[in-house]
Amino acid sequence: MNDSKSGPAYRLWSPEGFSDDPWVRSGSFDRDQHVILPLEVFLALDEDTRKSRAGTIAVELQPGEQLAEIESHLDDLPMIALAFPAFSDGRSFSKAELLRSRHGYKGTVRATGEVLIDQIPLMLRTGVTEFEVSDETALRRLTEGRIGGLPHHYQPAARATPQTGTYAWRRQSA
Repeated sequence: MNDSKSGPAYRLWSPEGFSDDPWVRSGSFDRDQHVILPLEVFLALDEDTRKSRAGTIAVELQPGEQLAEIESHLDDLPMIALAFPAFSDGRSFSKAELLRSRHGYKGTVRATGEVLIDQIPLMLRTGVTEFEVSDETALRRLTEGRIGGLPHHYQPAARATPQTGTYAWRRQSA
């Protein structure tokens, strides 16, 4: 978790590599801060605050929380963080795919929580663009440039992949 007092307990990774995290998790607002808020806190904000802070407020959704809660705010949210609290809970995979395919969301989709190396290729395919990584194996493999994943896929994904050969349903990883 990244907060203004202790700093991150994770490293922020995207396909471009590791970077510093400009976002903080905090209940207070500073004029220059980019803040990630839990859904409940975001929904409790008055409309004027949400509008005046558009572009500097992001929302983190837990697996049981619905996208419908923020659907009308998607244009004002530069980032949506999707929580993966356990490797066995895949509901945020569906949210990432729905954000991209059904809602046409163009902003950043971040994976938080238990981000494991074997899940990152699928997270990328479903539309996740950056990752809070704290798992030592994942950090080591990402540092080495070894993301992994399967080279061919039969289903389309939020992240476009080129078709290979004469079969329309066979795709190759981007």
